[in-house]
Amino acid sequence: MTQDDANALPLLDPAALDRLRDELDDDEGVWKVFVRNFIAQLPQRTEKLRLALTTGDLPGSLDAVLSLKTSSQMVGAERLAQFALGLERLVRTEGRQGAPEDVLPRLAAAHLKTIMKCGRQTSDLLQRYLDSAPGRK
Repeated sequence: MTQDDANALPLLDPAALDRLRDELDDDEGVWKVFVRNFIAQLPQRTEKLRLALTTGDLPGSLDAVLSLKTSSQMVGAERLAQFALGLERLVRTEGRQGAPEDVLPRLAAAHLKTIMKCGRQTSDLLQRYLDSAPGRK
């Protein structure tokens, strides 16, 4: 899937959020805590990814991109998850074929701006979803 294909995906899959709410909802609103934690931790996840890539840390880059991908999938952040998946594939292939200290900073330059922008848009949309969830405030 190309970056253009990923851009065609919705920022959020409302059905995934509804499933999460149905699976985790209880009297204490666990689903809302889960989504709020995703929003709160997203800047740290992207910063960890940026740092690992720009320093040529192959294991750290894989760990960071997998964390971003998996957490995004859990809240239905389809576009962000797809960007992370694409970067994960590049890190796995190019990071092992070339010198990580050369390859990974180049991948950072090529992909982080898009991932960070998508992350901000996703966080904003998730917050609006939380704020407007009927009967779940």
